[in-house]
Amino acid sequence: MSTKTLLTTITSKGQITLPVAIRRRLGLNQHDRVAFVMDESGRVELQVPRYASVASLTGAAGSLETPLSMTQMREIAHQDRFRSLAEDND
Repeated sequence: MSTKTLLTTITSKGQITLPVAIRRRLGLNQHDRVAFVMDESGRVELQVPRYASVASLTGAAGSLETPLSMTQMREIAHQDRFRSLAEDND
């Protein structure tokens, strides 16, 4: 893999524009979030978090017409677990 250097400028507000090649490579779109991860040596890596926060998961699984009780949720989880174990043993 060849190394490519792409330059950008920091604005007076500390903002940068990610070059299009990087946005495409990382599959980034408008309003996506990125993380800058710095190790002990000072090396900085740009990462794309799968989910920016727990709050960003709101609605990801859809919604129910009526909420389930904790007992109902446990029963469903119990059934799914046994179904999964049965499939693993087949």
